[in-house]
Amino acid sequence: MTTTLQDCQALDAQDPLRPLRDLFTLPPGTIYLDGNSLGVMPAAAPARVADVVTREWGQDLIKSWNQAGWFEAPRKVGDKIARLIGATPGTVVATDSTSVNLFKVLSAALRQSAQDRPGRWRIVSERSNFPTDLYIAEALCKDKGWELVLVEPEEIAAHLDDRLAILMLTHVNYRTGAMHDMAAVTKAAHDAGALVVWDLAHSAGAVPVDLTGAEADFAVGCGYKYLNGGPGAPAFVWVNQRHADRFWQPLSGWWGHAQPFAFTPDYQPAPGIARYQCGTQPMISLAALECGVDTVLAAEPLGGMAALRAKSLALTDLFIQLVNERCAGHGLTLVTPTEHAQRGSQVCLARDTGAYAIVQALIARGVIGDFRAGDGQRHPDILRFGFTPLYLGFADVWHAVEHLRQVLESAEWQRPEFHRQHAVT
Repeated sequence: MTTTLQDCQALDAQDPLRPLRDLFTLPPGTIYLDGNSLGVMPAAAPARVADVVTREWGQDLIKSWNQAGWFEAPRKVGDKIARLIGATPGTVVATDSTSVNLFKVLSAALRQSAQDRPGRWRIVSERSNFPTDLYIAEALCKDKGWELVLVEPEEIAAHLDDRLAILMLTHVNYRTGAMHDMAAVTKAAHDAGALVVWDLAHSAGAVPVDLTGAEADFAVGCGYKYLNGGPGAPAFVWVNQRHADRFWQPLSGWWGHAQPFAFTPDYQPAPGIARYQCGTQPMISLAALECGVDTVLAAEPLGGMAALRAKSLALTDLFIQLVNERCAGHGLTLVTPTEHAQRGSQVCLARDTGAYAIVQALIARGVIGDFRAGDGQRHPDILRFGFTPLYLGFADVWHAVEHLRQVLESAEWQRPEFHRQHAVT
């Protein structure tokens, strides 16, 4: 049975999460399907950032480190993120970038593995993992004489052997939207004697995560995607409490010192997650990130991550259904798993030709998705659409697919202006 626009409008009218849309500033006429790349600005962010700039910095100046709680902000925001990823208070800190945090935890994990299980110097990851993760691991391996082995998802199990030190995976694949079973994969790696590092860039705020329940070892994540923290927002890092005090992380800056204002010449690491801080933290960016995290936490009285996940699956199911019904015959291939347990909060469509131009044509119509290039081998060019249930409705999905149908049927995407390559895709 075909789903109509009226059906979608009825679903929106019954949606208990619909009031959360008012927490965001969305440009009129925009259907935003790129929250998996950059989240929408929270409506509270401009005033909060202005207050940090004009009052906390402009008027109170250096007193704000104490009076405004600047010094505690990375751990305060970290505790809020912890509520979204199944972590306990005091185990998450909001700091630095995902790349920097990955360098910290990979270094600490390799030192721990070398002490506990000497002779293991191999990191295994997916070939299609996000490139920054692979670059950081590659650089560490070259510097330390370790080995980085890249495999396809179905090959991971075969590489859980006595050579493996660390399994490094992204929970939800950025290119396909495929999601790992975190608990099962972590257990399999532990059974093989390895540690596991999870990248939650496309998970935190998008799908339920239970780091504690999965008994994971280390995790990092992004603040500017589903956490709506703004462009370049601080990332976060989590370390299982059983590991946190065992080793220094390599960027042993003064903010990670046990007593930073003692100004001692030797480094004494702070207990627990606090040692994963490095230099002075960005207060303006942290304020914006806290606004973004608060938008996700606003769903807690309405069912929290479970409710957001249910709506996300309903939105992505609808999108897949409508694309199949209305865009058949136009060369689109679904690469995102249809099984709910294997899908994140995005839908990715492959096309042999024109994927970039199709996305540009949609953007010109106010339907914002993005493009990810293929590798010329296993992975084709991708039209990528992220679904943030905090501000997306079912009618938005219907209209987005209708625009896609029109772009394809009219061959609008073949216009020259849609083929001009921009720096950011």
